[in-house]
Amino acid sequence: MAEIILSLSDVTKIYGKGETEVIALKDIDLVFEQGEFAAVVGPSGSGKTTLLNIIGCLDSPTRGELSWRGAPMKSMNRTQLAAYRRTHVSFVFQSYNLIPVLTVAENVEMPLLIEGMHDRAAIRERALSIVEMVGLSDKANRYPTELSGGQEQRVAIARALVKKPSIVLADEPTANLDSHTAGEIIKLMREINEKTQTTFLFSTHDPRIMELAQRVITLRDGQIERDERGAP
Repeated sequence: MAEIILSLSDVTKIYGKGETEVIALKDIDLVFEQGEFAAVVGPSGSGKTTLLNIIGCLDSPTRGELSWRGAPMKSMNRTQLAAYRRTHVSFVFQSYNLIPVLTVAENVEMPLLIEGMHDRAAIRERALSIVEMVGLSDKANRYPTELSGGQEQRVAIARALVKKPSIVLADEPTANLDSHTAGEIIKLMREINEKTQTTFLFSTHDPRIMELAQRVITLRDGQIERDERGAP
C-alpha cells in the first residue's frame, strides 16, 4: 500500500461574512497517497482552485484540518508552512509564469536557488537533467519568447519538478494549449508521474486528463459529489 502523504478532514472555506458570505468548500474529507495521478473536476465556482490553494498553503481553511504525513498543519507557524510549500509542493499554472530575461535552463534553476542551494555546478546539472526529461535539451539556452506555448509549459513542468517535490498542483495546465499540444503535455506528466512517483493533482475541465487520471474527484457547490478511482 502506498504511503499516505496528505489528508484533509472536515475542511471548510468561507469567504466574507453575513450577507456576503460564500462557502467555497464544505466538509471536505480526502486522503492522497504518494504517486497518485488525480483530477479535481466540476463546474466553474465549484471550489477546485480553492482546494488546490489550501493544499498548497496559498490559502488556509476556515475550519477543518490538513495533515502532512500525519503531522497536523494547523500547529505549524508561518516559517514551517513556508518550508512545507518550498520543499514538498510545486505548482503548474494555466499561465506559464516564466521569467522572460532568463533562459530555459535558468528558469528551471530558480527553485533551487530559492531553496538556498549554492553549488552552481550541481544546480546546472540537475536543471539540465530535468530539461532533458521534458524533451527540451536543444532549447536549454533559448529564451521564453523563442518557444511555443507547449514548450513554455514543458519548461514550467521542469521548473516544478527540479526540486523533487512530493506533490505537484496543476491548475488548468492545458487551458491555453491547442488540442495536440495539450495531449502531449498530459502524456508527459503521466510518464513523469509513473517514473518518479511524484503525486500530481489537477484542477481541470480537460476530459483527456480525466481519462488518464487514476482518480477523479468531482466537486459541486464546494462539496464532494463523487470520488471515483479507475485503473492504477
